[in-house]
Amino acid sequence: MSAESFTLAAAQAEPVYHDKEATLDKTCRWIRRAGKKGADLVVFPETYFPGYPYWRGSVSIPRWTELMVDLQKNSLHVADDAIDVLGDAIADADVHVVLGTNEMSDRAGSETLYNSLFYFDRSGDLVGRHRKLMPTHEERAVWGRGDPESLRTYGSDIGRLGGLICYENHMTLSKAALTARGEEIHAAVWPGFWEQNGHPGDKTRAADASATETCDIYPAVREYAFETQSFVASCSAYMSDDVIESFGADELGFNVAAGGSMLVNPAGVVKAGPAIGEETLLTAEFERDERRATKAYFDAMGHYTRWDAVHLELHDGRYEPARTHDHDRQSTTDTERTVRAPSAAELGAIADEHDVPVETVEAVADAVRGQREE
Repeated sequence: MSAESFTLAAAQAEPVYHDKEATLDKTCRWIRRAGKKGADLVVFPETYFPGYPYWRGSVSIPRWTELMVDLQKNSLHVADDAIDVLGDAIADADVHVVLGTNEMSDRAGSETLYNSLFYFDRSGDLVGRHRKLMPTHEERAVWGRGDPESLRTYGSDIGRLGGLICYENHMTLSKAALTARGEEIHAAVWPGFWEQNGHPGDKTRAADASATETCDIYPAVREYAFETQSFVASCSAYMSDDVIESFGADELGFNVAAGGSMLVNPAGVVKAGPAIGEETLLTAEFERDERRATKAYFDAMGHYTRWDAVHLELHDGRYEPARTHDHDRQSTTDTERTVRAPSAAELGAIADEHDVPVETVEAVADAVRGQREE
């Protein structure tokens, strides 16, 4: 059973820009700080680790290449030693963490970066990730496109967790996918907060709370909460006005990192934030009855749903660049046929049902398939 009450936190912290080790140290400090404040879940901003590429579109191609290499060197990999360091801090703090990060590809031979969310449970285990499915505008020159398998949710003792990155929180079908997969608590992450001057291509960094009148984040987060009846921890990036060492004053031309984090209940009521213009650990307490009360009126996965009228088709899996076919082998019996590999969603469901790490389920499945195919 999920907890009847819990505390959500948004870590609106300034990264040590393009510095992996220093950002790792600061992340661990903020995780421990969240634990001491009684947080059950703490969310970090979009690509907090080691900072959003605010230099996109503001530098020459040679300088862009130099910065891309630097970003590759300072990003996280799922097999990175930094994952263990983070895990230890998380276990000490006894808190779930959703960490926005630049992620180095784990595909052999690839150096592609992804805009990702890393999910850690209270024990410090990395239980899953989400890669932004479609980078926005000039982001497409920085990050690859995510795989469909990462559009999923994760069980926890406070409810089923999910998350989306920046404009994904506007994508109707992506929101519906997480809702259909039982999402109860949602992490929404952003590169800042802005004043929008007529259209999304004309935005400037928010100066104060009056930006809520035009910034699409404010209504988007509240609507996400209401339409899915989810608790939403929206965490936005913050960076000070100080010129970052090794960067020219005009190189961070897209710096919209004004903060803007918010914590919202399933009725769309903002319980904390938006916090603008400062580093802060935003926290708020929530009761599960807030979700029940909203669902009693409007249940997006129950009485208000008409799947016979409209329904969603989900594609699950990771695209691979090569497939190997064995043309010399003939299968004549059931035991000789190639066994279909279970999907990530199937493995995750089994892991959740039996409360074991998904890696254990994957290892068992691989062993069974190996025996069947010998």
